[in-house]
Amino acid sequence: MKPFWSGVFPAITTQLKKDGSLDLEGTAKHANALIDSGVSGLIFLGSLGENQALAADEKRRVIETMVQVVDGRVPVLSGVAESSTAEAARYMRDGEKLGLDGFMLMPAMLYKGDSRETLTHFRTAARATGLPIMVYNNPISYANDLTPELFAELADVKNFVALKESSGDVRRITDLHNTVGDRYAIFTGVDDLALEASILGIDGWVAGSGIAFPEENQYFWELTRAGQWEKAREIYRWFTPLLHLDTSTKFVQYIKLAVQECGLGSEWVRAPRLPLTGQERKRVHKIIHEGMERRPKMPNVASKRRGVK
Repeated sequence: MKPFWSGVFPAITTQLKKDGSLDLEGTAKHANALIDSGVSGLIFLGSLGENQALAADEKRRVIETMVQVVDGRVPVLSGVAESSTAEAARYMRDGEKLGLDGFMLMPAMLYKGDSRETLTHFRTAARATGLPIMVYNNPISYANDLTPELFAELADVKNFVALKESSGDVRRITDLHNTVGDRYAIFTGVDDLALEASILGIDGWVAGSGIAFPEENQYFWELTRAGQWEKAREIYRWFTPLLHLDTSTKFVQYIKLAVQECGLGSEWVRAPRLPLTGQERKRVHKIIHEGMERRPKMPNVASKRRGVK
């Protein structure tokens, strides 16, 4: 069965000004750069988009503006990271009215529910919209683990069309294939497992660190689609120190700094997050600039649109 969504759906940052206010123009600029690189969709207001640090009205302003900016060029999804099931459903109803193409649904934040509670949250939220939904599994960060067996239990929810697997255990990819077959489009959400997951068989990638290097990120993805594993390994070895930035507690600060250094945005974050300082900033800055200096030569955009060279 052809997956409903496939390809690179990067999780884009919410650009902010130094005073912490929304920078919608900056977010739009970055979105356009990602679309130009060849991505298949965009996910706003995920964890990397600082969803929970934004007020309810700010989230809706971001979505309303970005739907207009993207203007149908790729699907626009929004993360749903509310702390209650009722608020998640309300946000999804509002997002549908604002013109979203779908959602990436997280478990209810701040509460580690048992499997019955977790499944009820997902089912109830899904009933609030007719739009397609990517279910996000990230037990490392959110303490709720949707195992392959639980995904099988959710298979009767028709608008669950994809899943983002971020358990950090690449064996889950094969377990999912064996348990749910092709019921869902399978996306990896762990940057530094992208090659391993691709070999095991995925449909898409919710990229994080790659939003600072969109051309290289897309080229690497296309190499995996073409089965050009030797070239893919070469790019991956260059990319991996940068991809590791996605798997830290401060991944938002690290990736925003990378976005800034690559000229695609700024590093400003919303408290309680703070910009990097001292030795930590120097260390991350060094990783980013070493990556920039060693970045591989890319095929031009026109040749890339015709296929991997």
